[in-house]
Amino acid sequence: MTAQLHWQTEGQGSDLLLIHGWGMNGAVWQQVLPVLAQHYRVHVVDLPGYGHSRHHPAADVDEMADMLLAQAPAQATWLGWSLGGLVATAAALQAPGRVQQLVTVASSPRFAAEETWRGIKPQVLDEFRRQLDLDFRATIERFMALQAMGSRTARQDIRQLKEAVLSRPEPNPAALALGLDILARVDLRPELAAVSPPWLRLYGRLDSLVPAKVARDLDQLAPQSQRHVFAGASHAPFISHPDEFIDTLKAFTG
Repeated sequence: MTAQLHWQTEGQGSDLLLIHGWGMNGAVWQQVLPVLAQHYRVHVVDLPGYGHSRHHPAADVDEMADMLLAQAPAQATWLGWSLGGLVATAAALQAPGRVQQLVTVASSPRFAAEETWRGIKPQVLDEFRRQLDLDFRATIERFMALQAMGSRTARQDIRQLKEAVLSRPEPNPAALALGLDILARVDLRPELAAVSPPWLRLYGRLDSLVPAKVARDLDQLAPQSQRHVFAGASHAPFISHPDEFIDTLKAFTG
């Protein structure tokens, strides 16, 4: 029997599924949720091991996608932020008939840097792993600071992220460790050409975790997709630029 994850559903219209990133929970969407609910039937999930789903961890990114597919609407637009973008992409590869449209936000098919591929330096991820054993709350707060770095509203963005995360139960430490392993090891680049649903990729030009060069590289790896770059945003454009974020999403989903 599939574990029952925590879902929050609001609004009316076509189904839109929102998936948060590493160390976070579904409350990160609270700023844009009221407006999105005016246009969509919005489904916000706490990923396995996070928030109110902390007692139902998954083994890998494919199992995360499986668990969401087991409880998600029959057809929906899947929008995943950061690590959530990997989960949404995995779902689109597994069940393209269920994912009507795919939107990835500040996400990458491979988060870790290697050779000519831009991303998070492996030593940074290793340091997060070491810190996680000592003080996982401080580790998450440091990650929040990295996500907001470069944004003109960085302090405000960090405060909103922190308030959202602390409004729900702390994530399962095992899920946090798994998430870092996924960020370090998962590489979906060879599979991107097989993503068949209409796909919009959203980026922040100032993002230090998913550099703008990744957006250009993916133009070649996933030519069937389209991209939009928020000029003044970092890793969380839906927090720093909510109006532009919502307008861009609405234009894509029609």
